[in-house]
Amino acid sequence: MEAKIWKLDTTHSNIGFSIKHMMFTNVKGSFEKYDGSLKMNESDFENAQIEFSAEIASISTNNTDRDAHLRSADFFDAEQFPTLKFKSTSIVKKGDHDYDLTGDLTIHGVTKPVLLKAEFSGLMKDPFGNTKIGLNINGKVNRKDWGLNWNAGLEAGGLLVSEDVKFDIETQLV
Repeated sequence: MEAKIWKLDTTHSNIGFSIKHMMFTNVKGSFEKYDGSLKMNESDFENAQIEFSAEIASISTNNTDRDAHLRSADFFDAEQFPTLKFKSTSIVKKGDHDYDLTGDLTIHGVTKPVLLKAEFSGLMKDPFGNTKIGLNINGKVNRKDWGLNWNAGLEAGGLLVSEDVKFDIETQLV
């Protein structure tokens, strides 16, 4: 069976993340401008290829000052490194709908391999006759691995911003 290319439906997807602030609360954010594709044989998700990119300037945590700081050279340096990219290298089935998704993540000009968890929800037609794929991706990375090192110490001990960033990505592809 010939492989099909599915495009990310940005009106029904969310590219979210969270990070601990002051070591005890999660601050959530997302990217508002992104694109992605999935190339797969409809019957075999394990041989799929996933590519994704997001515009760093579109980062949003619902706080204008924090978003500007994240775009600055202290963190993502959006002017010099405007795009975050992911390209899968393997997908391994772990359960009925669960997969290990391995790929190369490029942030801040640095490319590193990452292991994410993916849940393939299958194929379904929407009310308008469009066939869609549901794919949910979760994982955690250490931001310092990509040179995102800024932090501040707290008077009572600990750091202002956690090193671990959790991804919570909900997608529909059409």
